Amino acid sequence: MSIVWTKNLEVGVTLIDEQHKKLFEKADRLFEAGKNGKSKESIVQMFDFMDNYTKTHFRDEEKYMQSINYPNLNTQKQMHQNFINKLAELKKEYDTNGANITVIINADSFIIDWLTNHISIEDKKIGEYVRKLK
Repeated sequence: MSIVWTKNLEVGVTLIDEQHKKLFEKADRLFEAGKNGKSKESIVQMFDFMDNYTKTHFRDEEKYMQSINYPNLNTQKQMHQNFINKLAELKKEYDTNGANITVIINADSFIIDWLTNHISIEDKKIGEYVRKLK
């Protein structure tokens, strides 16, 4: 399983699109590390990166949405918090159970599904809103 950035996921806001690309790149590295049996330390570092980077990205994205008076800001904030909570759950499950196939598949599936669905549905609305402002 891998996660690949495609042009159709572009929101149309450079900062957001660049950060999304970076998220996809790092998420893919996390999956590859798990799939290839990399050391626990390597996988933990990738989980930590995903946690830190998503928090930074969400903060930047929310700040941008606030600057343009985006009407769905609170909904986005709640979705972002739900992702952060679930990622923490997955990391805890990994810490407890190790790199078994179920943990890796659950992490892969959740992150891939959430990122692609959230970006292609919710974040695209930000781009649409921005285009209407012009």
